[in-house]
Amino acid sequence: MPATPNGGLTFEDHHERSQQAQRQADKWLISGSLLIGTAALGVFGLPLFLRGVWLLRKAARDGLSVRPMIVTLIGYLVIIDAAINTVGWALDLVANHTLLARVLLNGWGNMFDAGYFWHYNELLLGGAAGPGEKAMEVGMILTVFTMRIAAAIGFLQMKRWGHQWMIITCWMGVVIWTVYVFNMTMFADVRYAGVVFPVIGWWLYDIFYITPFLAIPYLHTVNREIFSD
Repeated sequence: MPATPNGGLTFEDHHERSQQAQRQADKWLISGSLLIGTAALGVFGLPLFLRGVWLLRKAARDGLSVRPMIVTLIGYLVIIDAAINTVGWALDLVANHTLLARVLLNGWGNMFDAGYFWHYNELLLGGAAGPGEKAMEVGMILTVFTMRIAAAIGFLQMKRWGHQWMIITCWMGVVIWTVYVFNMTMFADVRYAGVVFPVIGWWLYDIFYITPFLAIPYLHTVNREIFSD
């Protein structure tokens, strides 16, 4: 590797090494996120994701110019959150008669949310019969969660439009959380009836829905000049 007279790397070499380190970390992060986003394969994706985080931290400690860790964590966690909801709800919408859906979604309903167990596949569209669930599935798959994935991709690329749309979709995520909590509370006699882990279990998986709350303060206070046009 060519060096400057003082023994350091040239600007071009530093830039090239930084890009290589970022791409290497992103390969692991993307692979892990894809597996975690399927929910069922999340246990296999987590080690890959953590490997990517470790590589990114190592590159930063080595003095390379890589993406800020907070941007990486927010961007990928938003993608994972949106993917888990999109995959799960799409499975319920269009593949509700498959063996996979009957095992995973009915199992989920039996453990946590009886809206995926109670009168399953008895509605016009099939799948979950919990009150309000179908409207939320259709509306949020076609709008919020797909928008959040696109915004997070732009955000990870350090694009200004990605930052702007992350703010918009995170505030939409606050609306989602509020509506979902209200829906689950109003129809608690259906959603929690006879499940293995009722309220405690719901809070355990509902933790993923608070990612917008965690991201919003950073998105509003970060120096926007670090994002390019």
